Amino acid sequence: MPDIDPSRLSLERKAALLSGQDFWSTRPVQDAGLPSVVLTDGPHGVRRQVGEFDHMGIYESLPSTCFPPAVAVGSSWDPEVAARIGAAVGREARALGVHVVLGPGVNIKRSPLCGRNFEYYSEDPLLSGHLGAAHVRGQQEQGVGASVKHFAVNNQETDRMRVSADVDERTLREIYLPAFEHIVTEAAPATVMAAYNKVNGVHAAQNRWLLTEVLRDEWGFTGAVVSDWGAVHDPVASVRAGLDLEMPGPSPENARRIVDAVRDGELDECVVDMAVRRIVALAGLAAEQPDETDGSPEFYGSPESYGSDELVGFDADAHHRLARELAAECAVLLRNEDNTLPLASARRIAVIGEFAATPRYQAGGSSHLNPARLDNALDAIRESAAAHGSTVEFAPGFTLDGSGDAVALREAAVAAARSSDVAVVFAGLAESAESEGFDRDDLCLPAVQVELIRAVAAEAARTVVVLSNGGIVSLEGWHDEVDAILEGFLLGQGGGGALADLLFGEANPSGRLAETIPLRLEDNPSFANFPGEHGHVRYGEGVMVGYRWYGTTGAPVRYPFGHGLSYTTFAVGDLAVASTGVDSARVSLTVTNTGARAGKHVVQVYVATEAGPVRRPARELRAFAKVRLAPGESRTIGFDLGRRAFAHYDVQDGGWAVAPGEYLVQIGENAAAVIAEAAVSLAGDAVAQELTLESTFGEWIAHPVIGATLLQELTAALPDDQGSQLGDRPELLQAVRDVPMKRVVGLVEGDALDRTLERLMERTRVVRRP
Repeated sequence: MPDIDPSRLSLERKAALLSGQDFWSTRPVQDAGLPSVVLTDGPHGVRRQVGEFDHMGIYESLPSTCFPPAVAVGSSWDPEVAARIGAAVGREARALGVHVVLGPGVNIKRSPLCGRNFEYYSEDPLLSGHLGAAHVRGQQEQGVGASVKHFAVNNQETDRMRVSADVDERTLREIYLPAFEHIVTEAAPATVMAAYNKVNGVHAAQNRWLLTEVLRDEWGFTGAVVSDWGAVHDPVASVRAGLDLEMPGPSPENARRIVDAVRDGELDECVVDMAVRRIVALAGLAAEQPDETDGSPEFYGSPESYGSDELVGFDADAHHRLARELAAECAVLLRNEDNTLPLASARRIAVIGEFAATPRYQAGGSSHLNPARLDNALDAIRESAAAHGSTVEFAPGFTLDGSGDAVALREAAVAAARSSDVAVVFAGLAESAESEGFDRDDLCLPAVQVELIRAVAAEAARTVVVLSNGGIVSLEGWHDEVDAILEGFLLGQGGGGALADLLFGEANPSGRLAETIPLRLEDNPSFANFPGEHGHVRYGEGVMVGYRWYGTTGAPVRYPFGHGLSYTTFAVGDLAVASTGVDSARVSLTVTNTGARAGKHVVQVYVATEAGPVRRPARELRAFAKVRLAPGESRTIGFDLGRRAFAHYDVQDGGWAVAPGEYLVQIGENAAAVIAEAAVSLAGDAVAQELTLESTFGEWIAHPVIGATLLQELTAALPDDQGSQLGDRPELLQAVRDVPMKRVVGLVEGDALDRTLERLMERTRVVRRP
């Protein structure tokens, strides 16, 4: 690692180091041995540009493996899948001369309309955090840094450079920050990327509460904070808040503003020095990599020679096989009536839909890759069908750009379906329908595809729909007319082969939804507040995001969070829950494969409670594990649920609180279907709320220390005519429940009540919770 003392550099040179050398690299200090760090887009592959630069996926990049994007990895519910992708991305980054790959993205899927949902894992922070941490560990074990993004509350593309996400602190702490917290504390990413948007009125890239008080002081982050590309509005405010590296560069004007601020006494030079030290530490990633290339295009060969593994610098064929294997872990079998799938017994198969021949495997924007290889489902299905003695007839059914005769295309597809044993319709969203930079307007499939699905289903003996989309799509209007639905999301360059493996049973579906599929867009909890107005978006649903809302309100959905079918069956039994402390518990259960095929089951552990002073969701995911079992095999699985599994964020006390009481540990088939549960009582935090005269009468009555005797104490302190009414007039107690006690005191003459309340308040002034 370079050893550079910032005090030995001029102020101008230090300020220059706080922004990039160019679009993708940091400034070197040649005479001090400080190398340049190359950063590039990810996270599901390496988007290495050596010609013209951009961050929207417009200009060409070098070939690399396009692994399943986060939308698919989220549905794998498998940290091993995320870790293997991270490791492979790390290997390719080293081969391509990259030191930091930007990702993973762990923002919460607040609305299904977010145009960048394909790059995020889930609507649940625990699932996102565990998958993100696995990716970071896998990538950084290869010596390539990660950049966890976008910190924080980046949940829409509309007005993303300016919009203020207005979120209460409990919601921030319980929903939008935990994934970042888990990754920072468990995986130590090299960098964290500050988002474009504002958080409660302050740009994330200059938000001291986020970048210093939470990220560094609370979570102990020691890496570098880098801006999203173009996210810095005020360089002095950003450096003061805790931002270390502005990208892209160079930014001579911003460097000059930093120098002037130091000399004018507006910015302490030690703050600049600290940022420089973090950039020097980051440069250690470049210093530790072998000097394989100077980053020049000549090293990588000409575009015509990109098929050569020697020039690409990694085993492209092996990584393609890995991409196909992992893609099969991510698809979700939503529906499978009468065991329509797998197709092994079908002799005449109609494959319908242009997406079968022209795959939709990634989304647009900064993560758009140039794949080193690319499967399509049609070729893979033909290969699998031939092995099973089946025939395949293909009809495109529609065009991706809307050209051609839609009626003629549909009629040809229906004719093929009519003469088949099963019709497999490939439908989804074109890349132009969803991308970084804009949000979707609705959840609908194109009307021409819906008409095609319905027409085929009316004529085919059996109909299977295979979906390709970066964000969820509505299944309404055709769901009940088809026999099976396989949600592929975006599966990367090996997705075509993976879909064929799943359709023919060479692979057993094991994906589970990482987000809810609603019946209507209007049912989504963010609907009334998305994407905001006049520069603000109000997170009015609070902690009731995704399945938390649907479960708490009882609103029906098409498919719940955690749903997914298999070609085998599983049973869960022997659930046992025991407390291991005042705020922790141990869970164990047995999972058995009761079917005839090997398969993987996702154990989902939820916690439900009504304990405490805040409203809690009906249940919240608190642990999960993906388990592979042979037919008839059983395995006992254990989970340790720590304090945070039972806690809520107490905004009054500024910390996590576990309320004393009963908690239900529930095993869910999904978030809506509980298949086993057991209760555990926890002592929780022994410290009760400190009472003051600003506390309401209701808070006094409910207090665990003095609440039980409060009425007795008040009756004794009040004049006889008033004291007797307390016990005889319950409606009076109800009427003053939300009145601060100081107002109640003001209704009583004399100081007897004051003395009594002071004595009772003293009993609540005890040591605060940890």
